[in-house]
Amino acid sequence: MTDEIKLLMVAGDYVEDYEVMVPYQALVMLGYKVDVISPGKKAGDKIITAIHDFEGAQTYSEKPGHNFVLNATFDEIDTDDYIGLIVPGGRAPEYLRLNPRVIEIVKAFADRPLAAICHGAQLLAAAGVIKGRRVSAYPACRPEVELAGAIYADIPVDQAITDGELVTAPAWPAHPAWLAQFLTVLGVTVSI
Repeated sequence: MTDEIKLLMVAGDYVEDYEVMVPYQALVMLGYKVDVISPGKKAGDKIITAIHDFEGAQTYSEKPGHNFVLNATFDEIDTDDYIGLIVPGGRAPEYLRLNPRVIEIVKAFADRPLAAICHGAQLLAAAGVIKGRRVSAYPACRPEVELAGAIYADIPVDQAITDGELVTAPAWPAHPAWLAQFLTVLGVTVSI
């Protein structure tokens, strides 16, 4: 693989730390050029991440994560330059879905490889790209997934589901399954 094969990731402050860091690092390790963008920010700017954990409470806990340095400028992105899109979760999708350009970006990948995890489904629902599709997400996003006309896939937290070129998962424990299925959609076979 060469750095000519480009993927786009849209993120923002309080994105889930693992859900931005792990896919970014794994896909770069495989030779993809992964551009990570955030509205109002340029290459070299940082976004704040949060670590969400499952510790027995009624919902996940949140702790400070790492700062993630963006490597592309939001206002300069041309979606035609990318073969696929990654949408991590955390709290970022909640407000990113209010940005019209973010919605345009998600819509541009409706018929291309698209991987979303956890609360990333909020962006998919807001963009109207999941109607009639099987979609997993963090369970608290189930109402939004169903209101968007999708079929909520109630799967274990460490699993993922593929529907055409759309790969979704409930949360970061699904990274192995989610990334493997996304790579399959991208046309890559990984064996050990």
